[in-house]
Amino acid sequence: MRIIAGDAKGRNLFTPKNQDVRPTGDRVKESIFSMIDSYIEDAVVIDMFAGTGNLGLESISRGAREAYFIDNNYTSIDIVKKNIETTGYFKESHVIHANYEKAIKNLNIKADIIFLDPPYNKGHIDNCLRLISKYGILSSKGIIVIEHSTDEIWEDISDFELLKSKKYGITMISILRNLV
Repeated sequence: MRIIAGDAKGRNLFTPKNQDVRPTGDRVKESIFSMIDSYIEDAVVIDMFAGTGNLGLESISRGAREAYFIDNNYTSIDIVKKNIETTGYFKESHVIHANYEKAIKNLNIKADIIFLDPPYNKGHIDNCLRLISKYGILSSKGIIVIEHSTDEIWEDISDFELLKSKKYGITMISILRNLV
């Protein structure tokens, strides 16, 4: 796994040795960033369920102002920190070791892009969307990029509009826009 574009292009990132974390592959990542390219410049990004920090670091490399990396797993947090060191994005990065519910509740920012890549089919997407709306952490023109399984369905949330959805094997990428 590597940074595929921007200032840190070509830098290899650390990945876990086990299957506990499912990093977004280069093909899917390239597609995501081609879909959201116009939102990246100077953006505040949240990489929720960060895993390796792959998506947040790619965002910084492409021009995002800062990224918040949130994960509840100690191993993931260690890998995110190693990858921040590899890319040199210390001042742009904020690492938060907490579960997503606590993190969303305590974040005092307005994000322009929120990446949600939770474990598949565990119901986290619905809860995340409700909390993002409740605590108002997405900017008025912000987007949410959700990586989920193709058979995962979540409730309609009236504060968001589906902009795009694309299938990659068993993975689906859905991009929502804030309507508030």
